[in-house]
Amino acid sequence: MSHPTVVLKAFHKKERFSCGKPLLDNYLHKQAKQDVKKKLSGCFVLADDSNKVLGYYTLSNASIQRALLPEEVIKRLPPSYQNLPAILLGRLAIDLSCKGKGFGELLLMDALKRCYDSSLRIGSMAVIVDPLDTDAVNFYQKYGFILLPDSKKMFIAMDTLSGLFPVTSE
Repeated sequence: MSHPTVVLKAFHKKERFSCGKPLLDNYLHKQAKQDVKKKLSGCFVLADDSNKVLGYYTLSNASIQRALLPEEVIKRLPPSYQNLPAILLGRLAIDLSCKGKGFGELLLMDALKRCYDSSLRIGSMAVIVDPLDTDAVNFYQKYGFILLPDSKKMFIAMDTLSGLFPVTSE
């Protein structure tokens, strides 16, 4: 499966991007390029033929405290790990002009595929998200993310993703 997204580059037209959430809009407009340059996160964009950004997401390394995970997950993990390796899907946004066209799901699946592929080479047991609002919580729950009760974070285990994505030989 090839990815419909590419790494954010200088030629991408991001100035008019608007998802209706100022925090997500401002990040793309003002900070994303610097974060990519400084290797703080990867920013992947979905763009049209004129390079106008239609949507984007960010990925970075993270960890999740063992104590935050549900008991059924904890019991399968070695007790020596207090912080477990994960990938943070930090931001995911679609331009309002694309709302209702399935681009949110497309970006999420692209991000999860990247995360899963990475986990085959570099240890990572889950993808975590920190939803901005109730709409985001509802969106991620539709795709199997589990709300962590003692935090506002949600996660999906790589074991769950293994059922979605066949392992490709490398």
